[in-house]
Amino acid sequence: MKTYAVGGCVRDRLLGRAVADRDWVVVGATPEQMIAAGFRPVGRDFPVFLHPATHEEYALARTERKTAPGYHGFVFHAAPDVTLQEDLARRDLTINAMALADDGTLVDPFGGRADLEAKLLRHVGPAFAEDPVRILRVARFAARFADFRVADETMRLMRAMADAGEVEALVAERVWQELARGLMEPRPSRMFDTLHECGALARLLPELDRAGSAPRPGDAAGVVDTGPLLMRALDAAASMNAPLPSRWAVLLHEPGAGAAPGGEPQRADHGARGVALARAVNERLRVPGDCRDASILAVREQRQIERALELDAEALVQLIERSDALRRPRLLAQVLDACEALARARGTLAADRYPQRERMLAALQAARGVDAGAIAARAGPEGARIAQAVHEARVAAVATQRAGSEEG
Repeated sequence: MKTYAVGGCVRDRLLGRAVADRDWVVVGATPEQMIAAGFRPVGRDFPVFLHPATHEEYALARTERKTAPGYHGFVFHAAPDVTLQEDLARRDLTINAMALADDGTLVDPFGGRADLEAKLLRHVGPAFAEDPVRILRVARFAARFADFRVADETMRLMRAMADAGEVEALVAERVWQELARGLMEPRPSRMFDTLHECGALARLLPELDRAGSAPRPGDAAGVVDTGPLLMRALDAAASMNAPLPSRWAVLLHEPGAGAAPGGEPQRADHGARGVALARAVNERLRVPGDCRDASILAVREQRQIERALELDAEALVQLIERSDALRRPRLLAQVLDACEALARARGTLAADRYPQRERMLAALQAARGVDAGAIAARAGPEGARIAQAVHEARVAAVATQRAGSEEG
């Protein structure tokens, strides 16, 4: 029985990056031997065990065989006679198909180290085409390793997989899982460029297909992508360390928008049409509530937020109340991150400041300072009168705050 560190921890160690998690492959063992050694079985589809002390995952060396479309259609075989090379051969990219023995010996049967040095994302072998999730993973790695490129033969294979409809077999939850992870990488725009170039974006997110800024074979001459602004904004959100809901809100800022000369997108209808498109994408991918709400609020209110410096106290309070910011201030903060990223992408920020954020948050603080309970006690039992009185008090508080800030 031999144990090897495998996959991302080996890759990151060779790159000199911090290793957060380690995965292990065990060659020459049976499940019974692992359990006898104190490992706890956790794998549902194939034998995976948790180390009794470190709780790291140890998987028995295994092979797999494609039996049905999609990424669930596999039969796995784990046995003591499965070799390490057979296990590594089923992995996606060569840079993820390396192993490190206990004595520090690197096992690299597919040239992963050379591809790291060449900054190349290259698939291990033809088995790559059996799992459509790997298209999303390659796109995610392109977003993580911004100076790497996808090998030509790998891009051709991904394009063939997309043309064959393999990506359409993916369930929404898995698509969202990979998109969410890619959005949190340092250069998320490269994920969508890659998905656009191979044709997968048109099938997974047709509303955003033109968000990919990279040209794709077959694109009509003279077509201007809607993507450059959104892709710049997405990378700006990443540079701001914005949370996932903010980055998703940037991406859905103008779903389905047309293109204008110079690469700037035409303004989508930020009313019913824009919200309906955003809702459709969120529903289809079963997006979590915080990301869904941030994206819809950004689509609906981004124009008004951009005008925050011009709005009077009444309009500011209406915007705050429509945004449910009094109850959910974090949601407004996430949307403000998205709006700032878009402003950065357009080059409209002065002195690297987003004054709309300051204006909105100051108004929110003033509005939240209103004692609604005391107003209700004075206003009597009529609900409509109470709501109006509270609203008027908020407007007065925001007006006072604004006057004070202008004098200061």
